[in-house]
Amino acid sequence: MRTNQTAPNDIDEYIAGFQKDVQEILEKIRVTIRKAAPDAEETIKYQMPTFTLNGNLVHFAAFKKHIGFYPAPSGIRKFKNELSVYESAKGSVRFPLDKPVPLGLISKIVRFRVEENLGRADAKGKKR
Repeated sequence: MRTNQTAPNDIDEYIAGFQKDVQEILEKIRVTIRKAAPDAEETIKYQMPTFTLNGNLVHFAAFKKHIGFYPAPSGIRKFKNELSVYESAKGSVRFPLDKPVPLGLISKIVRFRVEENLGRADAKGKKR
């Protein structure tokens, strides 16, 4: 849980608001996303770390007992089988803090979302 409840200005500030063990997990997720989407931009949306590339790619956030990961409903549907061991909803999944975060799976989901967003942007460009 965040120790500082003011809205963060950037991802560094967001991560700094948590205790050390959670900071380490958040930073690993950030690096994983950055590697999978090197052209994406970092921002804060909905008071959560967000990566954008032709629209939102993914959001993530730390909570008391889990990391919330938000790859849009399409990301959840595409990886439904791999995500079945986690609590999930239409556009989100919860990774428990007391278990290893599946960084490889996060990377696969982010790469899928990059292709999806680039494909959508390309299709829009061709329509004009």
